Amino acid sequence: MVRDTHRHFKFDWITIFLFLLLAGFGWINIISASHVGEGIDYFDFSQPYGKQLIFIFLTFILIVLLLAIDAKFYERFSSVIYIISMLSLMGLFVFGKNVNGATSWYGIGGMTIQPSEFAKTATALAVAKYVSDLNTNIKTFKDQIQVFIIIIIPALLVLLQNDTGSTIVYGAFFFVLYREGLPKFYLNIGVSLILISILSLKFGGLIATIVAGILIFGYYFLNKRRSNLLAFVAVFLLSAGVAFGIKFFYNSVLQPHQKDRISLWLRLEKDPEKLEQMKRTFAYNLNESEKAIGSGGFTGRGFMEGTRTTGKFVPEQHTDYIFSTVGEEWGFLGSSLVVIVFILLLLRILHLAELQKSQFSRVYGYSVAAIIFVHFFINIGMVMGLIPTIGIPLPLFSYGGSGLWAFTILIFIFIKLDSNRINEW
Repeated sequence: MVRDTHRHFKFDWITIFLFLLLAGFGWINIISASHVGEGIDYFDFSQPYGKQLIFIFLTFILIVLLLAIDAKFYERFSSVIYIISMLSLMGLFVFGKNVNGATSWYGIGGMTIQPSEFAKTATALAVAKYVSDLNTNIKTFKDQIQVFIIIIIPALLVLLQNDTGSTIVYGAFFFVLYREGLPKFYLNIGVSLILISILSLKFGGLIATIVAGILIFGYYFLNKRRSNLLAFVAVFLLSAGVAFGIKFFYNSVLQPHQKDRISLWLRLEKDPEKLEQMKRTFAYNLNESEKAIGSGGFTGRGFMEGTRTTGKFVPEQHTDYIFSTVGEEWGFLGSSLVVIVFILLLLRILHLAELQKSQFSRVYGYSVAAIIFVHFFINIGMVMGLIPTIGIPLPLFSYGGSGLWAFTILIFIFIKLDSNRINEW
């Protein structure tokens, strides 16, 4: 029997195409956002778009390496990868370089590497390994605590480095665990506590507690299958604790710039003069971003024709605010296309995840989709003013080698795992 060697090179080319489309269009927008002067040299490696071109070239080498490694390697050594990643995060407290107030970078020569970006992949592998080793749904309290610890360790290390944006991304894993049998109770509690925190900051702890009490006990008395009343009392006490404790956290734990961004988003500041000062300081990026997106109209101004983009009105436009360039130069049509491509990528990954015969591959696939979704949702929501300003890049679009390589590793490990399913005899 002749062995069909071509089967070992079968990958999901739809996912690869969507990946290349986003990375390529992202580079085009980085050119517009970072170009200075009239002429343009696409191979000017002193400019962000030139550096990004090098990152993209190295990405292709990285892809080849990722696809060349046996798929079983990622499962077998997932724990080792996780431990190494956690050690790299701990090392930042000693050897880390401070960039924009966050000690999240290693300086290597003229480059900087952000290990927190790669830690998301390591955590996804560790979660997938732990859940698959259970050979069942995550139902026991012991299993739930242990998998929470796997997620909380990197999240806490990143938070201590003052990188709030990357910390929030770890919440994506709760959607993954929900798919694998985590009780809906945790998701409901998480969403409820967020809403109670917002109510408390906006209207005060007493109002938030009263609203929570009405909803909790209203649900208890209206529910025909009444559970233990003590459980509802415990939830109410937890809600009250959060309602009154969030003020302490807000005033004593958060950094001044974090408090000001939340205050601006929820309109907590009552002093008109201070509110105007906060808008000039913290809402400048957002205001300029909204102006850039609005000026693009339906079809956009065209490549390199965006006046606010070329005029550098939006700070950090080639990184966190790259989507404002899309809005100005490619308009509503271009912005919609980017959103559609991201949605197609997410749906494709979820579809492939459900096809996996291995629970490890399925859990990892859901982790990939969840991480990309949180990045995508928060970044675009931030740029459009729907959520507070959080420093988080748009996957495959924003400038930076660490982000591009981290998402490449995240996605192509799953492509390799999926190819193992495709190429089975």
